[in-house]
Amino acid sequence: MASGKKKIVIVGAGLVGSLLGVLLGKRGYEVDLYERRSDDRNVEDDSGRSINLALSSRGIKALQDAGLYEKVKPLLIPMRGRMLHQADGDQQFSAYGQREHEVIYSVPRGGLNKLMVNEAVLAEPVHVIFDRKCVGVDFDNRTVSFENTIDGLVTEESFDIIIGADGAGSRVRRELIPAVDGEATSEFLEHDYKELEIPAAADGGYQIEKEALHIWPRGGFMLIALPNLDGSFTVTLFLKKKGDPSFESLDSSESVNAFFEAHFPTAIPLMPELGNDYANNPAGILGTVRCSPWHHTDCGLILGDASHAIVPFHGQGMNSGFEDCSELMRLLDEHDDDWSRVLPEFSRQRKPNADAIAEMAIENHTTMQKGVNDPKYHLKKEIGFELERRFPETYIPRYSLVMFHNVPYAEAFRRGVIQNEILNQLVDGVEEFDDVDFGLAEKLVAEKLG
Repeated sequence: MASGKKKIVIVGAGLVGSLLGVLLGKRGYEVDLYERRSDDRNVEDDSGRSINLALSSRGIKALQDAGLYEKVKPLLIPMRGRMLHQADGDQQFSAYGQREHEVIYSVPRGGLNKLMVNEAVLAEPVHVIFDRKCVGVDFDNRTVSFENTIDGLVTEESFDIIIGADGAGSRVRRELIPAVDGEATSEFLEHDYKELEIPAAADGGYQIEKEALHIWPRGGFMLIALPNLDGSFTVTLFLKKKGDPSFESLDSSESVNAFFEAHFPTAIPLMPELGNDYANNPAGILGTVRCSPWHHTDCGLILGDASHAIVPFHGQGMNSGFEDCSELMRLLDEHDDDWSRVLPEFSRQRKPNADAIAEMAIENHTTMQKGVNDPKYHLKKEIGFELERRFPETYIPRYSLVMFHNVPYAEAFRRGVIQNEILNQLVDGVEEFDDVDFGLAEKLVAEKLG
């Protein structure tokens, strides 16, 4: 464990930064946690840009490591699968897994962030400083500059180790990468998103199935909805920036109404404030950040969205960031808190996994918009579940490896490629589950996955 002599500065008191502060405080480190926002723990968030988060196995483990999971549990709503809403009103439920515990949990970003910040404020020896914007980092002299967002005063703070948990637009990343002659890219989807709402029913209940992630897949665009504790659903429209249809083309109440009547007619009665929500809530961008390395000698590190922001279509942004925290603690244990060994090893181990989940998240975007409407998709999923039942030690569907097992993302991706090859062979020329050659399946599983 730490001697408590090293001073650690964390930039960003979001979900990942707050969790990291708690974990490092438990190890005895003096931690100064800086946040550019004001202390809004008692302020209701109405920004319209708070896509609900999906908590799964990796994030749960990290919260358990910090002793916080029991406090988070009251915020969680289990989602057992996807409810697909077709244009004709037909609904189809598709389970995420086939075991009782294989669920993911809807959690409100705002509520979770306030809880996490509060835990960091209460942690010892952790100090949370609000209204401070990072404006520069000097790695050679180990100092960081912050601007007070209230009075504009700039102060300089010293550190032994600085960790950037300051999100996709990370200032720490922008300072670290050129300092180590590294590389960083940001790639944006042609789609943006806008948050809407399905309110609770008149009796306070849910208007649609509570324990499901709802999807209205329409090829090049879609709606999704995640449940909230108050009976409402956070709804998100994913649509292209430009073209027809697009956020650019939906520039009037008439065009918005016509679009929803044409593509989401069954959703309209569920959203009485659709027009106001659409007009008043801003559109958000969807992008992927990749960079290398993630560390500077023995004194600097970036993690979470600061080093590997991903699109939200696999529900792993928060989970992968939380797993960063768990893995950093594991390496500190393994190397007796020798940061000169921990930081490069963390960067080396986590980078391939971050690249893998970024790729899988982009793939899942296509699956959610289009793939879920393909009969072959559902046949392959049914076969995959059967292979898992027959060969539970060998065949675990890729989605399950990501969501319900703490297998490294890169390994889940690798095995997923092989599994897809097996499934493609098994569905070639096959339309019905009863026609699948499971003798061939056993041979392929043994050869390719054994």
